[in-house]
Amino acid sequence: MKQNKQYRIVVIEPSPIIISGIKHLIENSKDFLYIGSITDMEFLIQRLTPLRPEIIIINPSIIDFHKRSSVHSLFHNFSDASIVALCYNFIDSNTLKQFDGIIEINDDKLKIENTLINSVNKNKNSETPDSSELSDREKEILISIAKGFQNKEIADIHNISIHTVISHRKNITRKTGIKSVSGLTIYALLNNLINQNEFN
Repeated sequence: MKQNKQYRIVVIEPSPIIISGIKHLIENSKDFLYIGSITDMEFLIQRLTPLRPEIIIINPSIIDFHKRSSVHSLFHNFSDASIVALCYNFIDSNTLKQFDGIIEINDDKLKIENTLINSVNKNKNSETPDSSELSDREKEILISIAKGFQNKEIADIHNISIHTVISHRKNITRKTGIKSVSGLTIYALLNNLINQNEFN
């Protein structure tokens, strides 16, 4: 069985309590690996380089935007990394547009995981997802995907060909912008297509 890739996460945040909370939320995730935290901006790049993060969660209020033209200019050595804002006070909306994702302090675990997965997908895909809604049939297929069924099983359940299943999966990925099964599962949960109790 193929193992899912775990995305390496670094948190840049001055509060040890908030760092501890984020670490706790992502510790048991099969999609993410907490690899460290940095509490200030001093020697930031030198401290980040050996960690090789794929996702950087940062409190925007510790960035001096008077010295920086953009968030990505600060992390130019990590162009493949997703930069996610961690917000618990007011941050200007134009500033937040520079980030690949935004986590609010009161977000639950599922929303945080969905934000992180979407930030990775957003960073990988320069093209934006199709904004059209999923059809009823695509929602049915998505539910089956979220429940862990393989293409052949989905075809049998819905009495369609495997080629049709693959076509529906491509449309779902195009419309949601999400490629991974875990990301689609979180999407289905957040959009009330499935109930969390179905996994217990």
